[in-house]
Amino acid sequence: MTDRLSQLIQAVEEADSSKLLLEAVQNLAAARLEGAIPVLIEALSYNNPGAAVASVDGLILLGSASVPPLLELLDMHNYTARAWAIRALAGIGDPRGLVTLLGVATADFAFSVRRAAVKGLGAMKWHWFPDELREVAQEEALEALLFVAQQDEEWVVRYASVVGLESLGIAIAPMKPLWRSAIKTQLNIMSCNDEVLAIRGRVWLAQQRLEQRLQQLNSPHVAHPDRQQAIADRESPLTSNDWQDILNKLYEIKRQERLDKSSEGDPRRFEQLATTIENAND
Repeated sequence: MTDRLSQLIQAVEEADSSKLLLEAVQNLAAARLEGAIPVLIEALSYNNPGAAVASVDGLILLGSASVPPLLELLDMHNYTARAWAIRALAGIGDPRGLVTLLGVATADFAFSVRRAAVKGLGAMKWHWFPDELREVAQEEALEALLFVAQQDEEWVVRYASVVGLESLGIAIAPMKPLWRSAIKTQLNIMSCNDEVLAIRGRVWLAQQRLEQRLQQLNSPHVAHPDRQQAIADRESPLTSNDWQDILNKLYEIKRQERLDKSSEGDPRRFEQLATTIENAND
């Protein structure tokens, strides 16, 4: 542990007022030191929303290194800390948080947490996924976002679903016209029927951006910033075991769907995916 990190952590531990604690956590988060992650995780449990926000921001800046301890925190019974952890996972966009965000976006009782998860689904680092797994994961995300857009009673969550659908629509491969059509149809419905003007305005913006994306796809000689970023950020820190774990969790979702509907999901598809992922990492 460096002297600087020790000093920053000591300031957090010795803070004797809400103001000093907030400042200490903000300074620790701004340092972007991986050694600070355990303390930032602990700060999510403090009775200090400002410090929790600063911790979330710091964990997002540290990216994938923050994900394993955040996932461990989800198993604890402190709902407040869990809610902040979900916000951090949503902001990071690491694929290991996908299944958690799918469940939270559609079922959590706190609308602010649902909103964060919904935005996180759209902003997932899809370019990290193996090609064979990306399609399954994006299909689940699309179904969750459409469900929220159609069913959630809180307008701020529906608003977030528009943001998520836009982000996912931009990320979806051009060979998925049916998915793009489903997004376009849902946005058209919301632009006409949603009673909240802010949502209708955000839908209009999403429609414009998606149209621009389609024009870009039809102009292959144009350099696209998002494509350049994907190339620069292509290297994934996830291991074959991580991908297998994600696959298993997605399989469990499909298994539950089959139990509920007796018609969805084909386990053979997931068996083939597992074999493909295993072979790719040999």
